[in-house]
Amino acid sequence: KTRRSKDGTWTKKNSKSYFGYKLHSKEDIDYGLMRDIKTTTASVHDTQVDLTKPGEVAYRDKGYFGTVSKGFSATMRRSVRGHPIGIWDILRNKRISRKRAPGERPYAVIKNVFNSGHTMVTTVSRVAVKMVFAAFGFNLFQLLTLRKQGIVWR
Repeated sequence: KTRRSKDGTWTKKNSKSYFGYKLHSKEDIDYGLMRDIKTTTASVHDTQVDLTKPGEVAYRDKGYFGTVSKGFSATMRRSVRGHPIGIWDILRNKRISRKRAPGERPYAVIKNVFNSGHTMVTTVSRVAVKMVFAAFGFNLFQLLTLRKQGIVWR
């Protein structure tokens, strides 16, 4: 009956405003498959969504600095006013960054290959259904990629 989003919220990133929803996901390191997802409105901060389970390692960026994870936290460190990080923390961040980098691929594939970066549905539950299909499609796409590389067999 209406084309306006009922549940979407506003957020700011680098002084630019965005309206809509966010997809939070957990990928495995071995195969790059999306294992768990959650859809929220745009104003929910990433630190409020923890998809880890006890005993898992969570490789997270500096935005999660200061928050506690259910699993083992491998969060990148950042400097705070008057307390710069040392060389060991810089090297630690580099190691974590190498592990985290493949976790950005699902978002690039969903946005650029599937053209699903913007949703035209009106509620969080409808966006969640759309994102479940996008995640499922990404996992199929990733399995095809792994098969071409010879990592996954028939």
